[in-house]
Amino acid sequence: MKDAVLITSGGMDSTTMLYEYKDEIALAITFDYGSTQNGRERQWAITHCQRLGIKHLIIRLDFMHRYFKSALLESAEAIPDGNYDDENMRVTVVPFRNGIMLSIACGIAESYGLKRVMIANHAGDHSIYPDCRGSFVEAMSAAMQQGTYEGVRVYAPYTHLSKADIARHGAALGLDYAETYSCYKGGEHHCGTCGTCTERRQALREAGIPDHTIYNNS
Repeated sequence: MKDAVLITSGGMDSTTMLYEYKDEIALAITFDYGSTQNGRERQWAITHCQRLGIKHLIIRLDFMHRYFKSALLESAEAIPDGNYDDENMRVTVVPFRNGIMLSIACGIAESYGLKRVMIANHAGDHSIYPDCRGSFVEAMSAAMQQGTYEGVRVYAPYTHLSKADIARHGAALGLDYAETYSCYKGGEHHCGTCGTCTERRQALREAGIPDHTIYNNS
């Protein structure tokens, strides 16, 4: 039964979830909050939702770009190179981003008579992003159930999976990850050196999947 809203960016993880759970997703939402990579990610989100015939909303969150502090909301030059577990990657955190997106998606779910909000957080996010951790997702789900008549909840099946695990799911579904976008610097091609590019390359390598992504440093 199609009873879920999916938050999808157009990146690897949410695109995999879109295809893996397509028979349960009634509506997909992409949030445009002014990040460096939003525009390029969004185009892939549009493409995949159209292919699957899933209704897709794009919701602008301009206030985040205006009032929140994060390198991800500034410029490509503000994005550091490195791995996600490096201390310098904390500058890419957008404060309470997932909390805000889940709250909005919850309201939309109840408005559409849907029961679940799906989000593609995974184990690789946990070290640096507090609003990707399992404890946060559980707390948000409990709050959403208390705050809605229909008990809308969060469904986050990738919470304890690695990005390589997710990539294997996508490969089994026939996904070509070149048709997704991850780079925090937002260029035409992936930079190959920022945290998301590094994680992407490592995940595909670990999963044994050919990486057709074009990287500037390759």
